[in-house]
Amino acid sequence: MPIANYQASAYKQTRVKTAGPGQLVVMLYDEAIRQLEAAAELLEKNTKQLDQVNNAILKTRDIITELMVSLDMENGGDFAQTMFSLYLWFNEQLLEANLKKESRSVRIIAQQLTQIRDAWSQIAGTTNVQPQERSGVNIAG
Repeated sequence: MPIANYQASAYKQTRVKTAGPGQLVVMLYDEAIRQLEAAAELLEKNTKQLDQVNNAILKTRDIITELMVSLDMENGGDFAQTMFSLYLWFNEQLLEANLKKESRSVRIIAQQLTQIRDAWSQIAGTTNVQPQERSGVNIAG
């Protein structure tokens, strides 16, 4: 691994490990959006690299699943239930978009995730919660 890649990976890992819960959610959304935009670009170029499209969409579905399982269904009330339903819908739409290789659907989901991400970013910027030990999807690389 070239030194620049190693340094970038180390920085990303440190950033993830020191992030608060709200910041981590924003980082998950950032990665999901980045993956979907990459998939949409490849689809719009009529690429033959459908394996890369598939991998990007699958990674996004994994991230959304991680967001689903991180919901506090016991204490989250209607918000947690609504987000759970929304995440289920996103995963269903991504499955269909992946099967049909539709960039339009992928872009729409990316836009919707961006709106939710922006809301989480505002929340994360106004709360002061310390990072804690966690496991789940490795977005650090």
